[in-house]
Amino acid sequence: MLEKRPDYIHACNCTLCSKSGAHWGYFIPAEVSVEGQTGSYVRADKPNAGAEIHFCSKCGSTTHFVLTDEAIAQVGNVVMGVNMRLADEADLAGIELRFPDGRAWSGEGAFGYVREPLVYGEPSGT
Repeated sequence: MLEKRPDYIHACNCTLCSKSGAHWGYFIPAEVSVEGQTGSYVRADKPNAGAEIHFCSKCGSTTHFVLTDEAIAQVGNVVMGVNMRLADEADLAGIELRFPDGRAWSGEGAFGYVREPLVYGEPSGT
């Protein structure tokens, strides 16, 4: 359950995000409550996986991510991602959808982006 809307949403193209189908809204962990059972996955293809992806144990949908213990030790428990594809798109009107190039990201510094952002509820021009 969310008490607020995200400032923006990321549709990352990294292998983990693209395979999970998630569009991430970012929150402070205290702003999110998770109800029900979830399973989790931590990628093994990176030496320091920063995120633990959670999915619904009943339907398999990707629900959210939390930082791994290693990431929390480095930066603190400062962010949690929620899969905004589970929200009604009408509730996302006006929020910017950004397209970070996670496949090319080194893991440090800012993301590059693969295309211009879209805004939910506005025509895409295509």
